[in-house]
Amino acid sequence: MKFIRMDQLFSLVICTLLLLKATEGVTVPITFVQSAVAKGAVCLDGSPPAYHFDKGFEAGIDNWIVHFEGGGWCNNATTCLDRIDTRLGPSKKMDKTLSFSGFFSSGKKFNPDFYNWNRIKVRYCDGSSFTGDVEAVDPKTNLHYRGGRIFVAVIEDLLAKGMKNAKNAILSGCSAGGLTSILQCDRFRTLLPAAAKVKCVSDAGYFINVKAVSGASHIEQFYSQVVQTHGSAKNLPSSCTSRLSPGLCFFPQNVAAQIKTPIFFVNAAYDSWQIKNILAPGVADPHGTWRNCKLDIKSCSANQLSTMQGFRTEFLKAISVVSNSPSKGMFIDGCYSHRQTGMQETWMRTDFPVLAKTTIAKAVGDWYYDRSTFQQIDCPYPCNPTCHNRVFE
Repeated sequence: MKFIRMDQLFSLVICTLLLLKATEGVTVPITFVQSAVAKGAVCLDGSPPAYHFDKGFEAGIDNWIVHFEGGGWCNNATTCLDRIDTRLGPSKKMDKTLSFSGFFSSGKKFNPDFYNWNRIKVRYCDGSSFTGDVEAVDPKTNLHYRGGRIFVAVIEDLLAKGMKNAKNAILSGCSAGGLTSILQCDRFRTLLPAAAKVKCVSDAGYFINVKAVSGASHIEQFYSQVVQTHGSAKNLPSSCTSRLSPGLCFFPQNVAAQIKTPIFFVNAAYDSWQIKNILAPGVADPHGTWRNCKLDIKSCSANQLSTMQGFRTEFLKAISVVSNSPSKGMFIDGCYSHRQTGMQETWMRTDFPVLAKTTIAKAVGDWYYDRSTFQQIDCPYPCNPTCHNRVFE
C-alpha cells in the first residue's frame, strides 16, 4: 500500500526533529545493543538495535521511562526494503545523537514530575511496532522480521544496567511506538520487578479501524499484511487473538479494554496522521481533492470538515472501551495534531494546549502518581484555542 510509504519516514522525522527544535532539550548519544545480535534481535537488515539513554539522578535514579519511537510500518518485502535506505532500517543510518525535551527533558521547569528519571528512547528499525518474530531470513532480501525480539532484548539490556532495581517505570511510545506501548504494555509489566510501580503511556498510538473516504477498508487490509509479513500474531495480546483474527488485534480498540496494567492515552481526536493516511490516503483520493485540507485544516471545505467530524465520532467510539476503567487515563484534545508528549511546546510551555484547564504534563503526572484521575475528551474543532494544529509544508 503506497499510501503509507511517504509518511513513514516523515513520521520518524517529526517524532525526532521536533525534539531537536526545542531549546530546552539535552543532547543524548546513541547506544548500540550488540548483545541483542546473538539473540536474533536485530533490525530489518540484521544490524543491532539501538537506543539513547539519559541517566537519572538524585531521587529519580531508580525510576525509568522506556520510550519506543514511531515511523509507520512495512507490510511486505518491497515496503520493508524501502526502509533499508533510511533511518527506519539499519541502525548505522540512525542519528548518533538526539535532543530530549518534553516528557524526556532533564529540566525540572519543563518536566517537573519526570525530569530526574532514567529516560530512554528506543530507535525504530523493524517496521512492525516491535511485534515481529520470523526465524527464517529471506536469502533474496536478507530481511529480518524480529521486532518482538528487539523489544525483549532492549528491556533485558536495560534491566542489566539498573532497571532491575526500578521503583517506578513507564513504557511509552509515539505513533507506531505508541501502538507498541499499547500492545506490549502487559508484557512490559511481566519483565519488570514485581515490586515496581509500572504504567504505560501511549502518545498518538490509538489507530482506529475506519473506512477511507472511498469506502474501502485500506487500513484493515494493511494491518493484516503487516501482521502476516512479520509473524506478529505470537506477540499480540492473547485476550484478542483468542477471539479475533490477528490483523484486527493490531487495532487498539480491540485490545485496550483487556490491558491489565494502568495505561494513559494522549491523542488528538483529529489525529493528523490518521486523517492523512487512514481517512483520506492518496489511493482513496486519486484527484487530490483532500490535498490542501490534509496540509492545513483551515483549508478544509465544509464537506471535508463534516467528514472529519465523522472521523472524530468514530475515534471517540473506538476509545470509549476504556472509559469505565479507573486505572486508564486519557487526554483527547480537539486538535489537528500527531504526537504531543515529546515536544516541549505541547508538553509544557507558556503556550501549551490545555484540556479541562490542564496540560498534558500535569494530566500524565497526576495520573501516574495517583494524585488524581484524568479522563477528558475535548469539544469538537475548532473550539479549543490552545491547540497547536499542524500545518504541513
